[in-house]
Amino acid sequence: MNLVFVGFKHRHTGAIYEEAMANPNITVLGAWEDTESGRALADGLGLEFNYATLEDVLNDERVDAICLGGCYGERGGEAIAALKAGKHVYADKPVCTSLAELDEIEKLSKEKNLKVGCYLTMRFSAGMRNIREMIADGTLGEIGTINITGQHPLQYGTRPMWYFEDGKHGGTINDIAIHAVDFVRFLTGYGLKKVHGARTWNHFATEVKSFRDCGQFMVELENGAGFTGDVSYAAPASCGFNLETYWRTTVWGTRGVVEYKLKAASAGIDSDTGAQLCVALDGSNGFTPVPLKKYDATGLGEFLKEINGETDLLIDTAEVIRTSREVLTIQAAAE
Repeated sequence: MNLVFVGFKHRHTGAIYEEAMANPNITVLGAWEDTESGRALADGLGLEFNYATLEDVLNDERVDAICLGGCYGERGGEAIAALKAGKHVYADKPVCTSLAELDEIEKLSKEKNLKVGCYLTMRFSAGMRNIREMIADGTLGEIGTINITGQHPLQYGTRPMWYFEDGKHGGTINDIAIHAVDFVRFLTGYGLKKVHGARTWNHFATEVKSFRDCGQFMVELENGAGFTGDVSYAAPASCGFNLETYWRTTVWGTRGVVEYKLKAASAGIDSDTGAQLCVALDGSNGFTPVPLKKYDATGLGEFLKEINGETDLLIDTAEVIRTSREVLTIQAAAE
């Protein structure tokens, strides 16, 4: 697969680039980025910004797929343009910021038989894969309630400033909770049934009062289970991504409860480094640590497999579209 990076405005894009370079079946042809600050994020990677415009990328017949790493609010339009040009689309999360954009992306993907992938890393973590097995084999019983915290540091002044520009970010729930919405369905098999409550507001971003840095939601899953979450930019800047509340997932079933605490290895890139998985089953007197079983899979690798016609994947276009639709539905309720 010949891949080109379209936009390089978020540090996640660097991790995707490294993943692409590590895959012998992917050739990175280059990149397009329209800002010096964006290009600076790629310093040291060896990535060549050799396309002058997005149109140059889309007109290059060698390009099989693009990877979106620009401002969230621009990705939907770029994805639509790429699909119209016959290119597969892989994106850092989120793919887009509106349900109307998502409708068009889904329509074009089906019409042109093109694939859409997304950097939804959490379903590939060892802890999530372990919890999924516990649920599938009945260890936890029927799932009744799930709670997650995904509280990040705001890092105003360090985080890209486009976050705080009108129309560029698209909402804190869509930004962060997309991971939780995705992995909860991955774990349980249950999708969103109803949004009972959702709210975003400004509290910590005192420099930009228009930025709604806090986000909470309460939703119902298809089996009637409750799923609540807090994905606010509330973590102290000095703590970075090192708090247990950065990603803390607790799942209660009729036979027990499991909890997974995930810390970032560096720069907010999700990793199993420092992760803790514990389970308390009915009959025990407390939590017991569970060893993490490692798995070998990546989102970009699954994307390539889908393009090549493989099935039985950990994630595919239909899953990406469904996750995007569910989180955008929650974001819309908050607004």
